[in-house]
Amino acid sequence: MTLTPDQIIMFELAGVAINATVFYTWIVMALLTVASMLITRRLRPDVPPNRWRTTLEVIVQGIQSQIAEIAPGPSRHLLYFAGTLFLFVAVSNLLLVVPGFEPPTSSLSTTTALALSVLIAVPMFGVSNRGIGGYLKTYVQPSVVMLPFNIISEFSRGVSLAIRLYGNIMSGAVIAAILLSVAPFFFPVVMDVLGLLTGMIQAYIFAILATVYISSATAPPPPSHSEKDNP
Repeated sequence: MTLTPDQIIMFELAGVAINATVFYTWIVMALLTVASMLITRRLRPDVPPNRWRTTLEVIVQGIQSQIAEIAPGPSRHLLYFAGTLFLFVAVSNLLLVVPGFEPPTSSLSTTTALALSVLIAVPMFGVSNRGIGGYLKTYVQPSVVMLPFNIISEFSRGVSLAIRLYGNIMSGAVIAAILLSVAPFFFPVVMDVLGLLTGMIQAYIFAILATVYISSATAPPPPSHSEKDNP
């Protein structure tokens, strides 16, 4: 049994071995890009929406409402980032039902890359919202003693994101392989349904956690003692 798509070599491109993780990541990216272009190519007020456009609008509005509950205020850029994370993870997991498809999220390299993107996005959003000085002050709050602990907390978030997503997808694949060997005619349907449900939940959790981390970095600083004494 193959534990990770990194072990599967699909072909070589200019002397570089392209494994299944990279190949299927390209497929997911192409599907999302082509689908968004086709759905929004007639995005005009005078054109009535079709079912695909309506579905996309419902998804975007749902993501936007979730972000608004976590991070009140202007959130369009956060919508782009968290929404892209959700759609990529969700589509990658949903395509698990396609025979022969290896979801890139079942590779630790993919989940690590996604977690690193969140780690990079947190200070970027924080600096753009608070400024460099204002963001760096968050590492010494409530006192300078907390500096090393806040730094460790930042990196532990990325590690937990990567391992959580990889562990859940990988464990589902292992359990499915075991059940298929026991009852190959009954369990595939059950595991497909559970895989779809788990994939959507993991996509939601990953996007929500990224939103929470970014929201904490962009939240206004707590009032100082002088501001509390002089309302």
